[in-house]
Amino acid sequence: MVSPPISELTERARTVFRLVVEGYLASGSPVGSRTLAGEGSLNLSPASIRSVLAELEHLGLLAAPHTSAGRMPTEMGLRLFVDGMMQVAEPTAEERAAIEQRLSRPGPIEAALETTSAILSDLSGAAGMVMVPRREPSLAQMNLVLLDRQRALAVLVGLDGSIENRLLELPADAAPSTLQQASNYITARLAGRTLAEAARAMQAEIASGQSALDAAARDLVERGLAVWSEDAALRPVLIVRGQANLLDAEALQDIERVRSLIDDLENKQSVAELLDTARDAEATRIFIGSENRLFALSGSSVIAAPYRDRDGRVVGVLGVIGPTRLNYARVVPMVDFTARSLGKRIG
Repeated sequence: MVSPPISELTERARTVFRLVVEGYLASGSPVGSRTLAGEGSLNLSPASIRSVLAELEHLGLLAAPHTSAGRMPTEMGLRLFVDGMMQVAEPTAEERAAIEQRLSRPGPIEAALETTSAILSDLSGAAGMVMVPRREPSLAQMNLVLLDRQRALAVLVGLDGSIENRLLELPADAAPSTLQQASNYITARLAGRTLAEAARAMQAEIASGQSALDAAARDLVERGLAVWSEDAALRPVLIVRGQANLLDAEALQDIERVRSLIDDLENKQSVAELLDTARDAEATRIFIGSENRLFALSGSSVIAAPYRDRDGRVVGVLGVIGPTRLNYARVVPMVDFTARSLGKRIG
């Protein structure tokens, strides 16, 4: 079902719909006709309000949970509200100052990214996420250390001092001298390049017949570079903070939904792919519930925005994930401001 445009709703229906959505987002509970009548802003009887609520439910904008006489917005209703009715509340001067102060603290950029994820969690009361720019360290050296007849440890040392290890399966005839030859070749001939550059250079040298490696050592070089190249391509660099915020009193009443959401967050590759779709967005993007396949079961919403360096290049995406009753009017501008503040920090 496609939601009707705002213009097709009567003024009375728009007002009732807005009050139900705002009441639900504020409390997390369905809103009933008595509550709306008691607020005094509608000047309608409970019977008239019930009639409008029934009309909005028929249009697919509201739903009535079995355990309550009140109404709550459907995902379609939330989308209509967010796109056509929401009045955003810009961060206060105090909130902006607090964000900028926390991000201006000296230290490595990794610390700033961790801080950003925590800031988003604190401000939204949900979980904060930051997708880190893919980093391709340049090689200083790679050593292949024999562990047993079937495995070696590929130790990669970057020019930035980083050290990481990966297990490498060996062919049956691999000898310690072959591992040493492969290690020396990578370090001597390919140092100073990224993994992708190293792989291309090595392939070109072997194809031209310029490589002095024998077949066994050449195989090990290819295996060593492959395990790192594949790892870098498949491993999303995603920082998530504040998952405990997702376990509020209401969420615990629907423990299966919470378990599904936690499982989604554990699948960082899929979450990173979702955030990556916001890289080219001109403004903050909002994904509500089953609009995205990843969160169809958990019924969660994601608010995401790209962050740029001082040259305007997109270097990553940050955002918030939580239940569909997120305070969109407050969180959307918070995410946008945090993205711009992080961009200044990155330089």
